[in-house]
Amino acid sequence: MSKTSDDEMLLHNQNWQRERQIIARLSSLNYRTGELSSYLHNIACGVSELIGVDWTVVTFCQEGFETVLASSLEMGEGEHVYSLHGLLTGTVIKIGHSLAVEDAQKYPEYGQAPEGYCAYLGIPLRTAENEVIGTICSFNHQSRDFTKEDIQIVELFAERAATAIDNYHLYQQQCQFNHILEAEVEKRTAELQAAQAKLLEQERLAAIGEFAAIIVHEIRNPLTTMLMGLKYFRKTILTESAQERLTLALSEASRLERLLSEILLYAKPQVLQLCELDVNEFIHDLLVCIREMPEALERQIEFIPASPTVKILGDKDKLKQVFINIVRNACEAIAPGDIVKWKVDLHIDKVYINIHNGGEPIPSEVITKLSQPFFSTKPCGTGLGLAITKRIVNAHGGKLLISSDLLIGTTVSVQLSVVL
Repeated sequence: MSKTSDDEMLLHNQNWQRERQIIARLSSLNYRTGELSSYLHNIACGVSELIGVDWTVVTFCQEGFETVLASSLEMGEGEHVYSLHGLLTGTVIKIGHSLAVEDAQKYPEYGQAPEGYCAYLGIPLRTAENEVIGTICSFNHQSRDFTKEDIQIVELFAERAATAIDNYHLYQQQCQFNHILEAEVEKRTAELQAAQAKLLEQERLAAIGEFAAIIVHEIRNPLTTMLMGLKYFRKTILTESAQERLTLALSEASRLERLLSEILLYAKPQVLQLCELDVNEFIHDLLVCIREMPEALERQIEFIPASPTVKILGDKDKLKQVFINIVRNACEAIAPGDIVKWKVDLHIDKVYINIHNGGEPIPSEVITKLSQPFFSTKPCGTGLGLAITKRIVNAHGGKLLISSDLLIGTTVSVQLSVVL
């Protein structure tokens, strides 16, 4: 056999061995979503081994910077980010195709290589949409010529790396979308459950209202007859003890009549007659009658209006009932001569109408019960005043807030939406 034939056979075997190495390397690559780092590291090491270079990195390039995603050599902890300006990698990104430089120092127009390296091979990472998203960069300490086969090998691995990176980003976007979707579904489900609960509550209250109306009617008629009879006896001459008993009976009958009225008021649905109200003007007008209430005669009511003017949509008569009740409670909580402060605060799209008194603080365990039906801290209270107040405020889409402190006193706030 001739020497030429031996050389051809040797070259053929070398090519075959190299091809087997390439196939083995490609076969060993196993990408799973979320395991991008180890996959790209295997690509970087495989490229260095197959084309015989000292160092290979896989980079992700975006907005003028490259981030090293994987390296065949240890680079230390932390994120490695570099500006593309003036680098060989920047040239690859700019021209969008493979770049082989035998000696970067001899050909500086292509860009600067890392310190201590001469030869460079840069292959762009191109997605299925033909977008260049990064590079595979191979560096060698000594100058060398990269063959067509070397470039083809790295391009083959670059295709795998680009697909993996693109899929990883798509996976991340999908995860983020799923997270947003789950949060939105959870939010909508909560809103639906709240709407269903509100509807059930409205149906329950409507049923209670109908039942309460029947009961109140059945009780009120004989109660009215009893009151008329008791009042008739006031015209007769009675002994002192009989007069005391009559006064007590009339007082209890009147209290029962008030209780029946408040039960009916609490139980019936809140149908609002909405109109646009200037809060400052509404409170100024309301103060005239509030200052004439027996509970307010010896107290001072200081009003601090909002600036600028605030407008809301509300039922004027029902909101009057709300604030008359709250101010009456505030006046009853303080001594004669003390001050009730009535202040309007604006916070973005909400208005807080605050009524403050410096009386005895309310224990925290009591505050949570104040708006519950039939709970009262007053000896003669029905326990429906604040319950009715809360229902009216809720019907306006607002909130009734109560806070109490030993040093500051008690503040009842009505939060309502502002007309923008």
